[in-house]
Amino acid sequence: MMVLDINGILKHLPHRYPMLLVDRVEAIEPGKNIRAIKNVSINEPFFNGHFPHYPVMPGVLIVEALAQAAGILSFQTMGKLPDDSSVYYFVGIDSARFKRPVVPGDQLVLEVQIARQSRGIWKYTAQATVEGQIATEAELMCTLRSVADPAQVA
Repeated sequence: MMVLDINGILKHLPHRYPMLLVDRVEAIEPGKNIRAIKNVSINEPFFNGHFPHYPVMPGVLIVEALAQAAGILSFQTMGKLPDDSSVYYFVGIDSARFKRPVVPGDQLVLEVQIARQSRGIWKYTAQATVEGQIATEAELMCTLRSVADPAQVA
């Protein structure tokens, strides 16, 4: 089992503030699963408008945090790091369920397992919990695709 601090996470994901939604990886077993943490703070920019009278983390961002954890797991499984010639796209969400609001002060535990990988599409089962209670669960799909050199696109 491997642990990644924020520096290791930054090597495995191209995301940066305010879209980086993984703070720590507690355990990763390449080819199998990952357990990561997202600390939810009132300082998150989305809380200003969602909702001012009762701040709740948007469900789509919880799913994005799960997808970012899946990305780290996939790069570890492939034995590579992201680069400027490709993007690891989030391509599908199935069976998403939101069972508990996530509020400032919560610690989201992100658990993702590889269900299968076929023809460049990775499928995962994912669950986000707070204090042992399921907040969100979903099946996710991602793929790694080459991108054109931005300097050549004009």
